[in-house]
Amino acid sequence: MDLVLRALAIYVAILVFTRILGRRELSTMQPFDLILLIVIGDLVQQGVTQNDLSITGALIVIATIGIAQVATSYVSFRSRRMRSLLEGEPLVLVENGNVIERNLSRERLTMDDLTEQARKSEIESLDQVKWAVLETNGEISFIKQQ
Repeated sequence: MDLVLRALAIYVAILVFTRILGRRELSTMQPFDLILLIVIGDLVQQGVTQNDLSITGALIVIATIGIAQVATSYVSFRSRRMRSLLEGEPLVLVENGNVIERNLSRERLTMDDLTEQARKSEIESLDQVKWAVLETNGEISFIKQQ
C-alpha cells in the first residue's frame, strides 16, 4: 500500500509541476531539457520505490500511475471545469493584428518567440494575423485576416 500512496503523491506532484511550468516550455524541448527529464525520472523512481527493487513493486507502481493517468483523462473528458484545470484553456495572443502583451507575459513569451512562430507559419507580419492562439499543447496557431 505504501508504494501506491507514494506513486499517487508523485503523480499529483508531477501534474501540478507541469501546470506551473507552463505549456510553452513543455512544447519546445531542448537537449538539456531531455537530460533534465531523465534525471528527474531517476529521482522520482528512487522516491517512489525506495529500497523495493522487486518486479512486483515495479508493477504496482506502473499500474498505479497508469490507473491515475486513465482516471485523470476520464475526469477531464467528463467535466469541462476539470478539463480547464488539468489541461488549461487556449489563450489569445494576437487579435486583429494587435498583440495582447498581458497574455504574452502571463505565458513568459517574448515578441521574438511570437514572430518566430509566425514566420514558421509563413506569416511575414503580425498585421496579417486575425488570431494567434496559444493552444493547450503549447503550439501557437495562426488565423490570417481575409
